Amino acid sequence: MSFYPQIKQFFLGKSLPTSAHSEERLSNAAALAVLSSDALSSVAYATEEILLVLVTAGSGALGLSLPIAIAIIALLGIVVLSYRQTIRAYPNGGGSYIVARENLGLYPGLVAGGSLMIDYILTVTVSISAGTAALTSAIPALQSHTVLLCLIFIFLLMLANLRGVKESGQLFMVPTFAFIVSIFLLIGIGLFKYSTGQVPAAYPALPATEGISLFFILRAFSAGCTALTGVEAISDGVLAFKAPEWKNARLTLLYLGVILGFMFVGITYLANIYHIVPEDGQTVVSLLGRVILGTGPIYYFLQIVTLLVLMLAANTSYADFPRLCYFLARDGFLPRQLSLLGDRLVYSNGIILLSSCAGILAIIFKGEVNAIIPLYAVGVFTSFTLSQAGMVRHWFQGQTSNWRASALMNGLGAFATLIVLFVIISTKFILGAWLVVVAIPLVVALFAAIHQHYQYVAQRLSIQDLAPRSYISIPKPAVITHPAVVVVGQLNRGTVEALDYARTIADEIVAVHVDIGSTNREKLQEKWQNLQSDIPLEIIDSPYRSVIDPIVDFVTQFKELHPDVFTTVIIPVFVPRNWWDSVLHNQTTLFLKNALRAKKNRIVTTVRYYL
Repeated sequence: MSFYPQIKQFFLGKSLPTSAHSEERLSNAAALAVLSSDALSSVAYATEEILLVLVTAGSGALGLSLPIAIAIIALLGIVVLSYRQTIRAYPNGGGSYIVARENLGLYPGLVAGGSLMIDYILTVTVSISAGTAALTSAIPALQSHTVLLCLIFIFLLMLANLRGVKESGQLFMVPTFAFIVSIFLLIGIGLFKYSTGQVPAAYPALPATEGISLFFILRAFSAGCTALTGVEAISDGVLAFKAPEWKNARLTLLYLGVILGFMFVGITYLANIYHIVPEDGQTVVSLLGRVILGTGPIYYFLQIVTLLVLMLAANTSYADFPRLCYFLARDGFLPRQLSLLGDRLVYSNGIILLSSCAGILAIIFKGEVNAIIPLYAVGVFTSFTLSQAGMVRHWFQGQTSNWRASALMNGLGAFATLIVLFVIISTKFILGAWLVVVAIPLVVALFAAIHQHYQYVAQRLSIQDLAPRSYISIPKPAVITHPAVVVVGQLNRGTVEALDYARTIADEIVAVHVDIGSTNREKLQEKWQNLQSDIPLEIIDSPYRSVIDPIVDFVTQFKELHPDVFTTVIIPVFVPRNWWDSVLHNQTTLFLKNALRAKKNRIVTTVRYYL
């Protein structure tokens, strides 16, 4: 156990004080790299998903990929223009959970939050799987190690984010813009070779196993809609921009839409004119690279930057998922542990949760992008729809300048994304989308159950009905024989009973509370004077957000004042109705008791309050 702090520090680095917590402001170019890598990287697999559906209808159906891509770009334009309205209305950042909850109510907000959580987990799984596919396409010998490579990449991302590596614009710009340049270079050389007649004459003869129908075309369309994932990231991260934040965010979102549109249509057009047919073990981008660029250094550079940008796309979720969990935990819909900053000023528990879920999915689906994609877009378009519908209500309630035009734009966005959501569910339901359709209401039900538990605990521990107590102040004896330290987390009924117990055994009592940066000191002192005015309350600052170490240090110093007697450390703890409810609460008592025993504190008493 003594080696744990050293091991943790070796991998994650030294703890950072809360005062070091600051946001890095990004230029438009840097923000495009940091916040748009998820959306931009989708061109690595979106065209392939369309072709994988069309190829089942024979080689003659593959030509439909271009009109389908154009329809998706039209939808992209609607979504981009809609989110530009969201950025204007929420200049401090307007994620789908916040917008939906504020304007549509609690449960629509929870549906949006649950959808986004699932989307972020799938984003990591899909991006890492697609990046691994880019690597194994270039080096086929690694294909048998696909799952292991996925897990290694997820672990490396988790470790980097637990260390609190800031989203450095300079760091992110290199692979993101290298990927953009590589794709446009591929498109440019491909068009040049096409204009000089250096392309395959026709598709190979492919047997048709399905007929072309409206449902079939809609299925291919829904598969390609994965190109729109990540578009909302800029509206979530408005405050990361340099001033004027919201104007720069709107402009960057427009840049994203234009660049993504040209890359997606360009790759799809090349796949058409070069008669690319999807193959096992090769991505469409890799197939195009081999045909257009050959297998020289430029081809391998394309595959490497594709891998890197897909890892950055996964990293976007590592920025947004813990932040979303923080908001939900703060509101009482997720375990409170997810709202706490870790040693490196990141939401460590959220990062670990995201990595664990993504790793499990990578194992279940064996790192195959095509197996995970059917689950992907349901959560994205659910949050799109609720966010845009919430914006319509926002404009009607506020009626600020140009509100009618803004409401019309967001209304069009809500309608378009709702139609696409129905298309995705109907065409992909049997293929795996049913898992997400079922998972979203289950996640919302989990939110509601957690919130109900926290409300019950707050009600049972509340001191609102306790009358102010007046204790007879007993003079301190000349010789102290039974000193006691009472640990105070929150002033609740459990704390009051622990203090009552301390009065029965001790002739000198001091209470200690650790402020990790979230304590309202004036309010706590006022309540303390009303209930426990005869016992002094020491409030200790903890700049590194640790509760354990400051208490252990305080107890050690207090014992030095009474070296010849035993000091009792009293820890109040409430016991929930069911053992599984303990998961929703910090296990501070357990860690504190272990730390006090390690310092050879002989008497550590737990006063239990049964809920």
